[in-house]
Amino acid sequence: MVSIQMKAIIVLLTFLCSSNAKGQWNAPRKEVLNIVQNALMTSVEQYHYLMQQLQPDQWPRTYENGKVYTVSNKAWISGFYPGTLLYLYEFSNDMELWKAAHQKLQRMEDLQNMTEHHDLGFMMYCSYGNAFRLFPDSARYKEVLIQSAKSLATRFNPRVGCIKSWDSVLSLDKKRMLKFPVIIDNMMNLELLFFASKATGDPFFKKIAIKHAETTMKNHLRPDFSSYHVVDYDEHTGKVKSRETQQGFADNSTWSRGQAWGIYGFTMVYRETKDRRFLHTACKMADFFLNHKNLPLDKIPYWDFNVGQVGYNPQWNYNPSLYKEIPRDASAAAITASALIELSGYVEKRKSLIYQQAAESILTSLSSQNYRATVGSNGGFILKHASGGVPGNVEVDVPLSYADYYYIEALMRYAQLKIR
Repeated sequence: MVSIQMKAIIVLLTFLCSSNAKGQWNAPRKEVLNIVQNALMTSVEQYHYLMQQLQPDQWPRTYENGKVYTVSNKAWISGFYPGTLLYLYEFSNDMELWKAAHQKLQRMEDLQNMTEHHDLGFMMYCSYGNAFRLFPDSARYKEVLIQSAKSLATRFNPRVGCIKSWDSVLSLDKKRMLKFPVIIDNMMNLELLFFASKATGDPFFKKIAIKHAETTMKNHLRPDFSSYHVVDYDEHTGKVKSRETQQGFADNSTWSRGQAWGIYGFTMVYRETKDRRFLHTACKMADFFLNHKNLPLDKIPYWDFNVGQVGYNPQWNYNPSLYKEIPRDASAAAITASALIELSGYVEKRKSLIYQQAAESILTSLSSQNYRATVGSNGGFILKHASGGVPGNVEVDVPLSYADYYYIEALMRYAQLKIR
């Protein structure tokens, strides 16, 4: 009988020999490949442990004070757990992981008709999208994804040129109601729309995805290519009413996960369009992230690049005494690492090496004992030290399901690098 470790080695070598990669990269480093292989193998074990903590109607959210907190299938994060299971199944060929993912997919199928918010892309493409990628002959997966894209598209307003993120939200200072808020996170949901156009041959989905990306590029980015979290629009005229934050330190600060969403999102839009405007934007956003003076040496960012700095005034009751150190966000690091690996395949060799080495550094840090939990600890989550909503003191310095998802995705992407 072939051991799990031997299966993993065989699969890893298969990845390295694969001709399916989307770009041309520099040679992966042997020492990093060893880290990647070990991290993926231990992650398989860790998710077996996490599976034991969950009931059929529960999706993992975080782990705090010795307790695993869960959500229902309707939470915006629901797609990340089955998506991670599918990546780990792809790596290990472990049928128990596939069975667990399949059970979650069955319970998520009805979500294809949800129109209440923009996160359907996260929910359905990270789950069903990965399932269809692994099983492209599944007509049912394809149908669910197409209907999900149709549901997401109902939130597009042609006057604004964007998909509305939330129906409305109270400003962080609790003085105003934002009526057409669009958040930088929304860039991640466009991949579902691009998929739908390819699957149906209907350019409608692709057109609104491109328009949303163009509008975001125009209104969400500052001259230095840092990003605002929220832009509120007038739904009748399309004009910008305000630029602010819901999860960052201040309206004019750079929330690290928001910057990561932008890097990843614009890289993906370039892949789907080959429009170099989007490549330029992705590179500039990545450069801001990697060259920022407040990025720690291990390249795992603080939850916001501007916490406590002069000129950045929070619209919420910031109390630094709550935290011994400024909280990090491993999820922002994982998202960025995954994006950089793809981005490094679309640029000239010198730039490619910079991005790939940065991704290697991030993955090495995340795979160290400082950030990766030992098997059987951390409630079954893989990474530690992520931060969800610091302004509300919610999920601060804890594991998060989407940190795990993008970490595993980044590891898998690195394993599949196609050498120049």
